[in-house]
Amino acid sequence: MGKSDKIVTAVDVGTTKVVVVAGRKTEEGKVEVLGYGKARSMGVKRGIVLNIEEAFSAIHEAVRQAEDMFDGDIDQVYVNIAGQHLKTISSKAEKYVGESRIVSEEDVDALFEIARRVEMPEGFKIYHTCPQLFSIDHEIGIPNPVGITGEKLQADFKLLAAPEVYENNLKLCFERAAIQVKKTMVDPLASSEILLSDDEKEAGVILVDIGGGTTKVAVYLDGVLAYSFLIPFGGNVITHDIKEGCSILARQAESLKVQFGQAMGDFAPEDKVVTIPGISGWEPKEISFKSLAFIIQARMEEIIDAFFYQIESTGCLDKVGAGIVLTGGSALMPNLSQLIKFRTGMDVRKGIPRLHLDDHWKPLEDPRNATVLGLFFTALNDAAEENEKEFFFKKKKKKTRTTQPGIFAQMRKEVARQVTLFFEDEQDTEMF
Repeated sequence: MGKSDKIVTAVDVGTTKVVVVAGRKTEEGKVEVLGYGKARSMGVKRGIVLNIEEAFSAIHEAVRQAEDMFDGDIDQVYVNIAGQHLKTISSKAEKYVGESRIVSEEDVDALFEIARRVEMPEGFKIYHTCPQLFSIDHEIGIPNPVGITGEKLQADFKLLAAPEVYENNLKLCFERAAIQVKKTMVDPLASSEILLSDDEKEAGVILVDIGGGTTKVAVYLDGVLAYSFLIPFGGNVITHDIKEGCSILARQAESLKVQFGQAMGDFAPEDKVVTIPGISGWEPKEISFKSLAFIIQARMEEIIDAFFYQIESTGCLDKVGAGIVLTGGSALMPNLSQLIKFRTGMDVRKGIPRLHLDDHWKPLEDPRNATVLGLFFTALNDAAEENEKEFFFKKKKKKTRTTQPGIFAQMRKEVARQVTLFFEDEQDTEMF
């Protein structure tokens, strides 16, 4: 394995399942999945780790499965953060450019730090700092200000914040397995990385991820994240309604939903029924496809109305030109896209993650794996950037080896020293 073929690992800790994907990007740029693990989630409610011991057990099982596939050890992971108390906070920052009057990367970094100096609710932490368009003096709408001349640099920011306990509890679970959490990403930013195109983000798009216990939403306008929030219920409430409405077990209700359910009762056949085996000698039950569909539709309409109300309250609907991208396990339900379009009046497409994996791993490219593949995609890109910096650093060091005497040799040594200091500082800085 070449030095650039660094193995990275992503872990999606969800309400219903824990999924692990480990792999690498080769020197040829090909994505290789080396390990995959999946376990039933425990100790997690509505995306939040509540029971450390139970959650650790599920994480450990999924990680062990992935490690066994490539006979290696996982010691660092990228992991998602979810929870109903996720907040999107607006912040504005400005900074006067130095004497050179040319905006540098240091100026932009300083602007980020200024933006993060906002009053936060007690116990909350900023997980992501998302800049909107920059402005310099009277020139507005600048996507990248580095290298532009001016006196005053300004920008609006969206800060994604959540209770710090979300991250702390996750880290406790992984620490028990001797695994370091290298990076955390707020849902649904992770899945946005792999599901949304730049053109969609520029036109305005809404990503809706309906998972087992939560529904996560991200709104992109003019190419940048504008809003993100979470609805504290998802597919699990549909399973519960089927269980109660049909008087069957929860596992039977889940199977009914997955195998025979659809989101619109009017489209379900009237003459088809499914037979549920009786329990402990009781008579079997017959449930019609149409009755099942109407149970699902009633609850799904509540989920749609809940997230659409939140979107309407932002006042940004008129700016969304692309529509809604639907992902998550519930995205596979027949006629759900039509139901969402009917309830919201917006165009809808299904979001399927694409990493161009080989045939063996092609089934992973599924809406149910959008979050873990988004984390995996981010980890691969970060590893590639680290390799580029390492290569550039070594190249610079090599160029400083000189035996030439005199002032020019001293100047070369000083330039090399400054480059070394620059990249040492860069590697110690966590980027959001």
